[in-house]
Amino acid sequence: MKNKGEDVETPFSLAKDLTISLLRVILMLIIFVVGVVIGLASTSHMYFTLQPQQIIIANNALANTMNQDSSGNCKKEDCLSMGSFFWPKVLIHGMSDDELFWRASLVPYKEEYLFKRVPKVAFMFLTRGDLPLLRLWERFFDGQDVNKYSIFVHSLPGYVLSVSNTSVFYKRQIPSQQVEWGSVTLVDAERRLLANALLDFSNERFVLLSDSCIPLYSFPTVYKYLIGSIHSFVESYDDPSSYGRGRGRYNHHMQPDIKLSDWRKGSQWFEMNRKLAVRIVLDTKYYNIFRKYCTPTCYPDEHYIPTYIRLFYGPSNANRTVTYVDWSLGASHPATFSAVNITEGFIESLRNNGAACSYNSEKAHICYLFARMFDPSALKPLLNLSSKVLKF
Repeated sequence: MKNKGEDVETPFSLAKDLTISLLRVILMLIIFVVGVVIGLASTSHMYFTLQPQQIIIANNALANTMNQDSSGNCKKEDCLSMGSFFWPKVLIHGMSDDELFWRASLVPYKEEYLFKRVPKVAFMFLTRGDLPLLRLWERFFDGQDVNKYSIFVHSLPGYVLSVSNTSVFYKRQIPSQQVEWGSVTLVDAERRLLANALLDFSNERFVLLSDSCIPLYSFPTVYKYLIGSIHSFVESYDDPSSYGRGRGRYNHHMQPDIKLSDWRKGSQWFEMNRKLAVRIVLDTKYYNIFRKYCTPTCYPDEHYIPTYIRLFYGPSNANRTVTYVDWSLGASHPATFSAVNITEGFIESLRNNGAACSYNSEKAHICYLFARMFDPSALKPLLNLSSKVLKF
């Protein structure tokens, strides 16, 4: 029995205590949830406001890395601009031959250009080192519209042309590789020159020249002749010689893709339009056949392009070269001209040597625009005659 002053627990008081405890738990849960929500909101706000800054920092770091890798080539111009795409100013690049040929073979479907296109002639020099007749060529280009020509030089790897920074040949060397006479590496060098020249969308005509070549006419005459031609100038003929020449170099393993009746020979020193240049660079099937079966005694540089044109582009070819050489000695190399040969009459005889030719399917009096082989001693007398005879 409880005393009078003691509280007596009733069902009502027990229910009241339980309700208060429950309310406390609920209040604590509400406070906890609100805290979590506030925390998540703060974290979310911090994440999304910092994220763009992190992207910008990452892009800046990447851009700095690219600028360092490109050795400053892009510091003064936007390397992703259309101008850099149409007219690349820097010839040195890190592309492999396969990458270069792929890039050079890109042809836009849209025929209209996004700029006023002045067609250029690409002068491509294949040399072992220096250009002994450099001063004559510099005089040839002197004062001419730079929008009408471009120059490309393929020399031995690591060789640097010794020219002043005012020369038209300054920084005109392309990434090159070792070349061996009589091997397919000569064809590789030719295709490498074509591909690098094709990167400039303004180049329309492509002429291959050696370090012993000279121009027989002034730049305006050469430019008008080549740009105005509806044909390419690649010598391609059937040489019936059996042993060591002509048909005698044909390998029957080239069948069925290349038959003996398709086999052609011609001068290495070609001139062609842009469409044909793209096809030469694009080709892998017939090039690989020559690489495999045209051994050094076959001389692929004298057969690959002439045969390829015979197979696919005969009607668009003038079937002659515009570079004169003298094979009258009957040797494995043409005659070489030195200082004692250089006279006004001699130059005129090269221009008008009695050869018959056609230009745009009509009889022409100009057949050769260039001539080879001239040794270094010929430079001085050629310079003395250039203004009077060569007109430059």
